[in-house]
Amino acid sequence: MNPVFGRARSTSTLRAAAALGAMGLALATSALAGPGAGVGAASSHREAPLTAADPQVDNTDLYAFTSPDKQDTVTLVANWLPFQEPNGGPNFYPWADGAHYDINIDSQGTGKPDLTYRWTFHTEDQRGTNTFLYNNGVVNNLTDPTLLFRQYYTLQEIRSGCEPRTLVEHGTAAPSNTGKASMPNYGQLRSQATVQLPNGGQTVATQAADPFFLDLRVFDLLYGGNLSEVGQNTLAGYNVNTLSIQVPKSELAYKGDATRNPVIGVWSSTEKRTMKLSPGKEEPTGKYVQVSRLGNPLVNEVVVPAGLKDAFNALPPSEDHNQPAVVAKVLDPEVPKLVQAIYGLPAPATPRTDLQEIFLTGIAKATGGPFAVDLNSQLMNQDVNPKRFVPAEELRLNMSTPVTANPNRLGILAGDFQGFPNGRRLGDDVVDIALQVMEGATPGNLIGALAAGDGVNQADQPFAAAFPYVALPYAKAVNRAN
Repeated sequence: MNPVFGRARSTSTLRAAAALGAMGLALATSALAGPGAGVGAASSHREAPLTAADPQVDNTDLYAFTSPDKQDTVTLVANWLPFQEPNGGPNFYPWADGAHYDINIDSQGTGKPDLTYRWTFHTEDQRGTNTFLYNNGVVNNLTDPTLLFRQYYTLQEIRSGCEPRTLVEHGTAAPSNTGKASMPNYGQLRSQATVQLPNGGQTVATQAADPFFLDLRVFDLLYGGNLSEVGQNTLAGYNVNTLSIQVPKSELAYKGDATRNPVIGVWSSTEKRTMKLSPGKEEPTGKYVQVSRLGNPLVNEVVVPAGLKDAFNALPPSEDHNQPAVVAKVLDPEVPKLVQAIYGLPAPATPRTDLQEIFLTGIAKATGGPFAVDLNSQLMNQDVNPKRFVPAEELRLNMSTPVTANPNRLGILAGDFQGFPNGRRLGDDVVDIALQVMEGATPGNLIGALAAGDGVNQADQPFAAAFPYVALPYAKAVNRAN
């Protein structure tokens, strides 16, 4: 079931590269045309009006990849609550009590979850009327009495047609990092918060350095109009709240068979109840409502028009193909026309069936799209019913793609096909790939004038070699991060 991309497939490879580049540059530059340009538009940070006003439930990024050090497992990383200034006390950055933080798996291609991992948090705040401090002394352990604000979670495994199964009853979330004096060894706290799962996996709820990296001066007429404004990782210094889970591939695959059915679709989502406000307190009421979702990076920011962003956040992927206004923006995107107007680069011909395949169906021969390769559509799974397949916006991962021994940030341009859009690794540099292929780069043949890209080739903090892979959170103020 592994896709084969070699010299014999050079034509298909270049077509895939061109499509990925077109998509990436389009996504990276679309904010040139509208409001919201600036730091608030990175990846899926603050992408829709309602979630921008409710950051605790705002999905920022989603990653899905075969664990490089445990290759019979997959690691899923989902982030929430963007742009956390490390010194933002005294209440710092808690998870929302009672909200449903979900990572969903579609193994059949129906747009519906066959499996959902759901974290639900509750808070124990011991500060009362005695202090304003998050902690009133050094915190070396999660059980130290000096930690006055604690959050716990229940983790459920919800499978279609089955009763929910509780995997973690009373897990402890790692706290926000309040600083070196308060938490001199945050790595130890994160390790203590990591919980082993009954199926052989593990999970952690923690704060982390935001893993997404790029120079957001892309919004200043694409790096100043002449690539003079590059080299600044605009997200350096900011933290996010992270849920990471590592599970055996058999847990995710259709019918538990990752050999016959290796492709999954993944998206994260958040549900919450309406809050009834009264002086000094709030009380949840009514049913749970989905308020945020995220599959592929940047889709809701810059593909979905502003007037549809909140509605898109509320939709299940199974309904995406029934939304003509959204599909139209995929097939005939605005951004390539803007790039043509600014830089004179000819916009690709429409309809953009290449983007439809990347975003909505996955790449496979069976989808009937422009790519003549099998990469990451659930239609590649041998046991699925193709009549139930629907186009749906999901981050698709082929779990049988071998782990790249030496991952290359340029992915497809370097012949490394394990990364986005075949899942997403923490180090995938989508912006540089996009800039290159839009100018005609091919694998092994980069465009010299764009060799430096945006000058941001990796995250500010190195990723860890083992679960949960994300870097430890920053402790210094953003204006001192570098």
